[in-house]
Amino acid sequence: MSSSSSRERFGLLLGFIGMAIFGGTLPATRLAVAEIDPIALTAIRTAIAGLCSLALLLVLRRPLPRRALWPQLALVMLCVAILFPLLMAEGMQRVDASHGGVVLGVLPIATALVAVAITHERPRPLFWVAAVVGAALVIAFALRDGGGTLSTGDLFLFASVAVSAVGYAFSGRLTAEMPGWEVISWVLVIALPFALPAAALTMPADPMHISLKPWLGLLYVALFSQWIGFFAWNAGMAMGGIARVSQVQLLQPFVTFVLASLFNGETITWQVVLFAAAVVATVAISARTRGRKAVVPEQRAAFALTRAPE
Repeated sequence: MSSSSSRERFGLLLGFIGMAIFGGTLPATRLAVAEIDPIALTAIRTAIAGLCSLALLLVLRRPLPRRALWPQLALVMLCVAILFPLLMAEGMQRVDASHGGVVLGVLPIATALVAVAITHERPRPLFWVAAVVGAALVIAFALRDGGGTLSTGDLFLFASVAVSAVGYAFSGRLTAEMPGWEVISWVLVIALPFALPAAALTMPADPMHISLKPWLGLLYVALFSQWIGFFAWNAGMAMGGIARVSQVQLLQPFVTFVLASLFNGETITWQVVLFAAAVVATVAISARTRGRKAVVPEQRAAFALTRAPE
């Protein structure tokens, strides 16, 4: 086997690991919010990930980003380190993780729409058809589960999709300036002045009364979903090729279903699986029919089926 082929296979493996890590975000959040307030969960999660990021950046002696990049880093921080985890946690208090897996399955399309806007791309007409169909499927699924109305949990999840799409698209632009792991690390460091005081103020009054599973859920989303998952995902795309590795992400809703069944005791119906498969199909079509202007490889890595981290 050639070294190039081995590198691509290892890249696919890393991409699969990153995807599987992100697939565990909703089930882990569901476990955590059973006993930890969503605001506290968001603050503690971001504080832990931020402190780990700061330690890594200091050990590696990474220079500060250019001053011109700080507004974009601040916007990404607001979206992916504060608003997205908070809105997602609020949603997970109200709906099952498997339900959230279907709703968040449309996130790559939402991110692509934002990327199209900020890069002035001109996608093919089929891209827009896939985007509209994907959104319609998710809304139909939410209405079906809500008895004809959108639940509060769905509204929180839809809001989380919107803010994360903005954050992920702008983080994609930043990868033209620095590696993807460094982008998320600086974003989390910037969040520390907000996350540390918030974590201290919202820490549960009696942590010993909180059972083990919520704490494990919190540690998972802090260390893996918010931070480590990006390392495997970005490295996988760099080694295995953006087009090949990004397709692995299509499996993510189904990983969420398996983990929700195992760890949250949720029953996964065929209707849920079929809706998820239909949404995944629209994501695949949108990715294949999206036109691009000439961009650097790092930008393509961020914009190809982009799912940042959750």
